[in-house]
Amino acid sequence: MSLLETIDGPEDLRGLSEQDLAKLAQEVREHIIDTVGEIGGHFGANLGTCELAVALHSLLESPRDKILWDVGHQAYPHKVLTGRREQLSTIRQYGGLAPFCSIAESPHDIMGAGHASTSIGYAVGIKEAMRQVGAEADGKVVAVIGDGAMTGGVAFEAIGQAGGLGTPIVVVLNDNGMSIAPNVGALSRYFNRIRLNPKLWHARAGVEGNLKALPGGIGAAFERLGPHLKESIKAFWAPGLWWEELDWAYMGVVDGHDVKALREALREALAAERPVVVHIATVKGKGFAPAEDGGLEGMEKWHAAKPKSILNGSPTSPAATSSSSRKARIVPPPQYTQVFGEALVRECERDQRVVGITAAMNSGTGLSILQKAMPERYFDVGIAEQQAILFAAGLALEGAKPVAAIYSTFLQRAYDQIVHDVCLQKLNVVFAMDRAGLVGDDGPTHHGAFDIAYLRCLPNMVLMAPRDEAMLVQMLRTALEYDDGPIALRYPRGEGTGAALPIEAEPIGIGTGEILIEGDLEAAGTSARAGRRVALIGYGMGVGKALEAAVELERQDISVTVADARFAKPIDAGLMAQLAAEHDLLVTVEEGVLAGGFGSAVWETLNEAGATPRILRVGLPDRYVTHGKPALLHEEVGFTGQRIAERVAAAIADRGQPARGAGSAIIGA
Repeated sequence: MSLLETIDGPEDLRGLSEQDLAKLAQEVREHIIDTVGEIGGHFGANLGTCELAVALHSLLESPRDKILWDVGHQAYPHKVLTGRREQLSTIRQYGGLAPFCSIAESPHDIMGAGHASTSIGYAVGIKEAMRQVGAEADGKVVAVIGDGAMTGGVAFEAIGQAGGLGTPIVVVLNDNGMSIAPNVGALSRYFNRIRLNPKLWHARAGVEGNLKALPGGIGAAFERLGPHLKESIKAFWAPGLWWEELDWAYMGVVDGHDVKALREALREALAAERPVVVHIATVKGKGFAPAEDGGLEGMEKWHAAKPKSILNGSPTSPAATSSSSRKARIVPPPQYTQVFGEALVRECERDQRVVGITAAMNSGTGLSILQKAMPERYFDVGIAEQQAILFAAGLALEGAKPVAAIYSTFLQRAYDQIVHDVCLQKLNVVFAMDRAGLVGDDGPTHHGAFDIAYLRCLPNMVLMAPRDEAMLVQMLRTALEYDDGPIALRYPRGEGTGAALPIEAEPIGIGTGEILIEGDLEAAGTSARAGRRVALIGYGMGVGKALEAAVELERQDISVTVADARFAKPIDAGLMAQLAAEHDLLVTVEEGVLAGGFGSAVWETLNEAGATPRILRVGLPDRYVTHGKPALLHEEVGFTGQRIAERVAAAIADRGQPARGAGSAIIGA
């Protein structure tokens, strides 16, 4: 029996020797390699935190003591050690373990995590609550941050507050030089400089004495310079002085793969009863040669592992695939992200004012294509969405055409900048929102469910969404030729529909929709089909679902018109009025929340014009949707062609109240 098999919870670590703890960390690493290599999931960052997780749980009494894991994609070892070893094979799968820390999943998951840079802020609040209410007053609080999360500004806000309050927490800065892609910015360069130069590790204690000892009167002159200049000179050499100026104690740099060294440092930090940062150096992908020995490229590639990408601890090779899988296969349509990235390069070539901005998601947004093709037109601000939008605003003020490519869920973090700095000033910023809708395995922290609603209420904002990858290319051109304020387009994760991409992009008229299928209204007016005229109005990915539903409804002798709204703001009021006048029921279909969404926009537009049609709104339910493959999630919430057709048929059969699914609502009589 392996040592890991004897660990059912953190309490089982506390009687182990340091030799056994080191052995356990390696067994945790091997378990993650074997399991995640088979099922897929976050990979490299977890391999770097095995010793850290073991060290923390061997010293602390979780959940009485609080261990907060920033982002959460470096917390798989923590999950393994807190009673979820056997369930690791279900992580990120429908009905299985959550992809990040989840307070609903385990009492050892102290905070929900999915967006970066939040752990220190949580830690300050938790410890101050302990001190205020007296509950668990002696409990320790440790925040593990890193893997790029220290580039987020909210982390610095919390550091400033904790230093000012003297909050006794410990921050473990897990410095692996990476996030998903290589870290950017001056702070990252600072960390790299001190973690890679051993001479700097020990400089702080002796720098002032050494300067005083300089010959030729220089040392004496230095002594007379005064404390401020002396501190400035020391700061150039001393790696922890930045923290100490904010009233934190600094410890480091500690080898993050040495359990004994980690335990010694953590034990001292926990006993200090003041804000302490323990700066550790780890390797992203530790123990897996392609990541560990592959440099930055290897670490970036193995941030996450694809299903069945590892066998017996090594990457699978094409030669290992079966003969059947080597047969010629139909080439799938391109990913929306790929289409966007390539289209943006063409727009940059066409217009020298166009630039691309990402917040540490160069590959995820497709901007890695621009980064390679035209690096001078590419900007990565780190995990700092607020700065991304402020930076875009500054660019726009000077006549540039910035495209901020940010996931729908992460753009939420920059909401004040969108409202105050872009919309209020009516600046020409393009928001390209990847991962709109239900994104799948990463779950509720990453679903792009709210952007239609949270952007539609803003003055000066234009909203649009393509029904396929060809329309995405056209809409990007539309956005960049628009000169009357901000404009946003949303598009999903995954493959396109197979639509032929345009040779030359052409702009679309702002606020114009189009009819894709026109129902047989004349036949529908007969007594046999009275009241059975339906218009399905899709927005973005809702168009495809509407087309699927139309096929089923036609089989039921229901006349169906399908329209693509293309814009949620401004709505094509003329088209909506025409559809309302010619049909008995309007059905809006969107992959977003109903409250304040596209369907609400249609109803508001018609109501203000004096029309009172029956409208069935189909979208996402008023709850957070779990993780799992998008097809399973769509079935759960009723966002499929078949389920939409069932709701429409029920609404026609009962002009009172239709049978409601998880994500539908009816307006009108």
